Amino acid sequence: MWQDFIHHVKSAFAALAAALPFAPLWAVSIIILVIATAVAWIIHAATLAILNRLLRTRRPYLRSVLDQTRNPIRLGLLLIAMAIALQTAPLGSDTRAFVSRLLGLGIICLIGWMALTALRVAASLYLLRFQVETADNLLARKHVTQVRVLQRIAEIAIALVTLGFALMTFSEVREFGVTLFASAGVAGIVAGLAARPIMSNFLAGVQIAITQPIRIDDAVIVENEWGNIEEITFSYVVLRLWDLRRMVVPISYFIEKPFQNWTLTGGELVGSVMLYVDHTTPVDAVRKKLTEIATQSKLWNGKVVNLQVTDCKETTIELRALVSANNSGAVSDLRAEVREKLIDFLQREHPHALPRRRNEISEAGASKANERPATPPRSGG
Repeated sequence: MWQDFIHHVKSAFAALAAALPFAPLWAVSIIILVIATAVAWIIHAATLAILNRLLRTRRPYLRSVLDQTRNPIRLGLLLIAMAIALQTAPLGSDTRAFVSRLLGLGIICLIGWMALTALRVAASLYLLRFQVETADNLLARKHVTQVRVLQRIAEIAIALVTLGFALMTFSEVREFGVTLFASAGVAGIVAGLAARPIMSNFLAGVQIAITQPIRIDDAVIVENEWGNIEEITFSYVVLRLWDLRRMVVPISYFIEKPFQNWTLTGGELVGSVMLYVDHTTPVDAVRKKLTEIATQSKLWNGKVVNLQVTDCKETTIELRALVSANNSGAVSDLRAEVREKLIDFLQREHPHALPRRRNEISEAGASKANERPATPPRSGG
């Protein structure tokens, strides 16, 4: 059936060329190629419109796959149409060879494009089972991080292989590659030194994808800045800081330098609130109030609530309140809530517990003050 279709198309193009004997050969060739391109474009647009209508109200994921594969399919149809038209177009041998080389390059680029599209569709299909937005999202963050990092590494590899095959179609480039390979001793060392940062980040990306010291949406502290991992590429990591700024860090940083990861083993966190109060503070009353505040809060996960005296200084004692929540955002808000309500409790119920400075007057000093002679009255003048 396919051969019959090709035969009919060739016959139609041949008849078109015979019907234009007055036109120059180059004009006839352009007309044939334009018609073939237009027919392929119309067929693709009509097929896409029909599929979109059929999938308009159901199977949203298939619609997203259709949107991602639309452009590669269109390019494939255009290349097929031009390859068929090229066999009937009255072109010279040099022109035909040039167009054939362009078609070959187009096919190589199409294969690379299709490989990238298939990789993205497969990654999206795999990640449909995991939701990072849920409260207990440790497993989801593991899989999302691994898939995203490996996906970007595979995309770079596909792009480089596609570019290599495209360049190898030119004989000049192929000869240059053989010459370069023959003299790759010193040049290889120089290129290796120049590409060391790139390779370091590349290998760090592979290591992070496997060992996962960081994951998507992890709460971390880097360079004294607190934030969440927003994006991991093969060369850098983007942190979304608490004030919505973005910090871009080389991915090798997370292999070579220490940093804090608050959600490495799970989303649950314990937050601390430090209070500095007077020595006369009723600790038991503050402890009961802390339990009351945590119980009434929607952010508390019901696991950890505790108050301890962690230090005692000349003027104050240090109280440490511990509360737990399900994620870093909740524990940060819970700490602020506990801090605010405990200070309000002390101000209302125990104002003497607030920090104060004391000055002591000794008895010796008081007696000396009493023995001072009174100031004699002024004589009238």
